[in-house]
Amino acid sequence: MKNQVTSIYKQAERFADITKKSIISGNIVRAKKCLALAERLFITGSIETKNAISNVYIFSVSSFMEVRHCNISHLFPQTLKAEYIKQINTSGV
Repeated sequence: MKNQVTSIYKQAERFADITKKSIISGNIVRAKKCLALAERLFITGSIETKNAISNVYIFSVSSFMEVRHCNISHLFPQTLKAEYIKQINTSGV
C-alpha cells in the first residue's frame, strides 16, 4: 500500500491538502465541509488529534490562505478561528 498514511500528522497534512485543493478549485462548499470536520475533530478528538489539527491542519490551511489573500474569518468555523488567532498571537506576528 504505497499511499497508506502512517501517522495522524500525515493524515492532517493530507486533509489540509484536500481543503486547499477545494479552495483553489473554487469548491467553497467542500472546503467549508472540510473545515467543519476539522473543527469537530479538534473539539472531540484526543489530545494527539487536537495537536495534529492545530499544528498541522490549521497552520497549513491558514498559511495557504494568507499567501493568497483569502479571508480566513469567513471560512474558518468559530473554534478553528480562535485557535488560529491564538497561534498568530503566540508567534508575535
